[in-house]
Amino acid sequence: MSLSAIPFHVASLPSPPPRYNEPMPDRLPWIATDPASLRLLELAEKVAVAPTTLLITGESGSGKDHLARLIHELGPRRDAPYLKIDCASLPPTLVESELFGHERGSFTGAVERKLGRLELGGAGTIVLDEVAALSPNAQTKLLRVLQERTFERLGGTETLRIEARLIALTNVDLNAAVAAGQFREDLFFRISVLPLGVPPLRERREDILPLADHLLASLGAIHNRPTWKLTEASRRMLAAYSWPGNIRELRNALERAIVFGKGPDLAPTDFSESIRAAAGGTAILSGLRSLEQIERDVIAETLEATRYHISKSAEILGISRKTLLEKRKKYGLQ
Repeated sequence: MSLSAIPFHVASLPSPPPRYNEPMPDRLPWIATDPASLRLLELAEKVAVAPTTLLITGESGSGKDHLARLIHELGPRRDAPYLKIDCASLPPTLVESELFGHERGSFTGAVERKLGRLELGGAGTIVLDEVAALSPNAQTKLLRVLQERTFERLGGTETLRIEARLIALTNVDLNAAVAAGQFREDLFFRISVLPLGVPPLRERREDILPLADHLLASLGAIHNRPTWKLTEASRRMLAAYSWPGNIRELRNALERAIVFGKGPDLAPTDFSESIRAAAGGTAILSGLRSLEQIERDVIAETLEATRYHISKSAEILGISRKTLLEKRKKYGLQ
């Protein structure tokens, strides 16, 4: 996979398209247009070939799981299993059973031997989602796995060797968790040899619209609305919004617009009032626009409102039909 150049915002030069990783089954490609995303993509390529345990941090919905999958696909383990365990959604005893496996009779309900993810992972990748949720006992056992590369099934005596690479994910500040006595310091040092931080979407704003376009295409196919697209006003609104829920919130907002919108052109009114209000405030604070940009935006909004009826738009704008056609061509509003 190759990387794209960082796009230049120069009017006389065309902006290069965002770069994507090679397609992953049932996954979004990794979209990197913003410099912060491009730097992260470069780091992902470098750490993909290493066997070292990896820690990926970031806010909920920012793409930690997706980055872990990307690193797996880019590395030499791509043809081996990719297994994930959600440490936050399972009770502590089940987390240990999922991770290490268990022998028959090791606890109530263990009616037969079960192989854990460490064993099933072979030479692939095992992802520990929300690693900070592990119980103190599970943390101790995981520390031994990282130190000795061995483990035993619950209730078993056979020592097994781990070949898989471990990737830990968390949206928790582990330094604070260590200070509070909620996470083992020695385990923290073990899993953070290669740390990667996924920036929130508000800190990689140039990714917002490429992500929105890709998500909209995917959702349009799912909902049998493949030709639906965003209006210029909607694109400005999405770009101005801060997206506290990150990519997950962006996807949900687009799906809601597709389901409840009139289409095929999704206008700001097809999105929730909270997004419209917050984006409007952000746009005001984000700085002044040039007169040319204001003129372009007003013409674009008028054309959209009249469904590109030239004579009606010219009348509303107070200019001749010929002048409107010239400005439409100048601003690329085809």
